[in-house]
Amino acid sequence: MSSKSEFLWYIPNDIKAGHRGDLSVENHNSLATLSDHAKALEEAGWKGALIGTGWGRPDTFTVATALAARTTSFEPLIAIRPGYWRPANFASAAATLDQLTGGRVRVNIVSGQDNLAAYGDSEGDQAHRYARTKEFMRLVRRLWTEDNVTYAGEHFRVAESTVEPRIRVRGDRQHPKLYFGGASQSAERVSATEADVQLFWGEPLDGVRERIERLRALSRQLDRDLPPLEFGLRITTLVRNTTDEAWADAEAKVAEMAKGKGAGWNDHGRAVAVGQQRLLDLNTRGDVLDDNLYTAPGKFGGGGAGTTWLVGSPSDVARSLRKYQDLGITHFVLSDTPYLSEIKRQGSQLLPLLRN
Repeated sequence: MSSKSEFLWYIPNDIKAGHRGDLSVENHNSLATLSDHAKALEEAGWKGALIGTGWGRPDTFTVATALAARTTSFEPLIAIRPGYWRPANFASAAATLDQLTGGRVRVNIVSGQDNLAAYGDSEGDQAHRYARTKEFMRLVRRLWTEDNVTYAGEHFRVAESTVEPRIRVRGDRQHPKLYFGGASQSAERVSATEADVQLFWGEPLDGVRERIERLRALSRQLDRDLPPLEFGLRITTLVRNTTDEAWADAEAKVAEMAKGKGAGWNDHGRAVAVGQQRLLDLNTRGDVLDDNLYTAPGKFGGGGAGTTWLVGSPSDVARSLRKYQDLGITHFVLSDTPYLSEIKRQGSQLLPLLRN
């Protein structure tokens, strides 16, 4: 794969044990346990991990800060929501953590629906939600890169605002990268103008190719004034020593999901967003698409990145990921359960193939 490609993992950050088939162990969400995951990621050669968010889960920024303090190279991809955070508050917190960690902060902006009333937020329809997100991203970036920012928009305002400490420029990294997802027209217009990295879930190659082409065209159409949009893939990778072993384990996992009606697998269940519906619709085309994209989990409760899985031996999965890389994907966020043992397995069996 290209030397520009980066490989991250996933830390679920869920108060409930057994997330997506993970081991239901005592203290699964303790600092000691989560630190074991972050340290294992460092040792296995992963760049960092996406840390999940949502009301009713531990605060993502707090978890990320704690894990960064216990590691030396681990880069948290911190999922945050406009509305839960105000732009200036977030810009300051992220700049502080970035300075303390020597530039290890990454940010995933989440605009999907949540239990907003529980933390005192409110928003209108989809158009309103993404208009607010667009303002949030633009203002945070300005606060990181400009002094004495004055801005009065429809949703946010600041006056003569300078965030301290200042974000230190590191090579071509001007500030923490802003990752963003979403497949609706409103979401794609935000991504085309404001995001640094557009994250896709595990769609077939033809769907990802189509979306990359559309987003690049939108970037030109909307006069994007930032560096070119980059692309990422967030997907489950079920890797075993052999192809047969991988498929046997994948089918057994889906059978267990069916028995439990998907309990613990779908943390995107409040409303079926456009991107989630695209994944759920895939199983009408077959249980296996492309070479080894398994869509059956979506029929039995799999949600988000757990809706479709790449299944196979290390070489099978590496070959499939290279095909996504050939389309323009350079950021990969992988995972499987049990999370800790799979960090090590895929770190030793899959990552070396991806780096060749």
